[in-house]
Amino acid sequence: MNLQEQELHYPLSERIPEIGQTIEVAPGIYWLRQGLPFALNHINCWLIEDEIMQEQGPVKGWTVVDCGVNTDASRDAWEILFGNQNTGLAGLPILRVIATHCHPDHIGLADWLCSRWNAPLYMSAGEYAFARMMSAGLPGVDGPAMFPHFKKHGFVGTDMQDKIGERKHFYPKMVPTVPTSYHRLSEHEMLRIGQYEWRIITGFGHSPEHVSLYCAARKVLISGDMVLPRISTNVSVFAVEPEANPVQQYLDSLDKYRPLPEDVWVLPSHGKPFVGLHRRIAQLNEHHQARLAEVEAACVTPLCAFEIVPLMFKRPLDAHQLTFAIGEALAHCHQLWFAGKLKRVLGNDDVYRFVKP
Repeated sequence: MNLQEQELHYPLSERIPEIGQTIEVAPGIYWLRQGLPFALNHINCWLIEDEIMQEQGPVKGWTVVDCGVNTDASRDAWEILFGNQNTGLAGLPILRVIATHCHPDHIGLADWLCSRWNAPLYMSAGEYAFARMMSAGLPGVDGPAMFPHFKKHGFVGTDMQDKIGERKHFYPKMVPTVPTSYHRLSEHEMLRIGQYEWRIITGFGHSPEHVSLYCAARKVLISGDMVLPRISTNVSVFAVEPEANPVQQYLDSLDKYRPLPEDVWVLPSHGKPFVGLHRRIAQLNEHHQARLAEVEAACVTPLCAFEIVPLMFKRPLDAHQLTFAIGEALAHCHQLWFAGKLKRVLGNDDVYRFVKP
């Protein structure tokens, strides 16, 4: 456990659920952990006891928050849960599926779950639209779009290009289908799940319109990827929005969580549930301010985003990690550029570089 983690409190200590099993983290709220086929090797999904009114009367069941990627291993883990009457769904149906955002580990199996249980999908409009676009592989949000985008920022002539090229169908493979209809979740909306109201908090920078859910009566925050206990959330500039400022959007979004109580129980998408939301917000701000200072200091001579990657990421990166690292390096350059601390120059080689004015 690193120093930052030691500043947080983990009430469940080292307990994590086995594949296909759950742990009750609060009355009526259960933690399901799914494996992932990349370096970030797991995602946390949440099951909340629910009751909705249907034509035949009230029906008890479950609301699922996030669901894992489209792999046989993920589906098998769900099947284990469905078949386990003791630690599974207790014979009750899934009534609805909530996706916090459009990334594959959060929505990959949403259509499979929704179809299996005849359950509706709930998510924000921005996330739903991007999930549909990326699953369909539309130009601009498909894999091939990243090459001209990255080339503009110095990623040329490396042995990683072929490996990254193999990822051009990554999203459609992980998210082959998305439900053709959904229920929109919007900022400040109150969503009733069972006996409790949950407030929708939208966030930006990590994804188009990320949804977190906060229950004041229970002091529980399902934070999705916006607040993670061990790692910093990726904030990247992608081809579809080449002049975005996601670092600033993300830091501004973190301010929305400051009014929540200090002892709120944070249920993140990766890592373990924790208490210490305000300290973690401070840590994330400190992290990004340090990275911004590092990038600004390096740009006494013109540097492209690809040249900044090794300054920000000291460890070896595989092809999956490198795509996010370039996007994040560029995001920090953009924050400094928009703040007037760096200027952007297009070289004769058609590559953008950033330099102190």
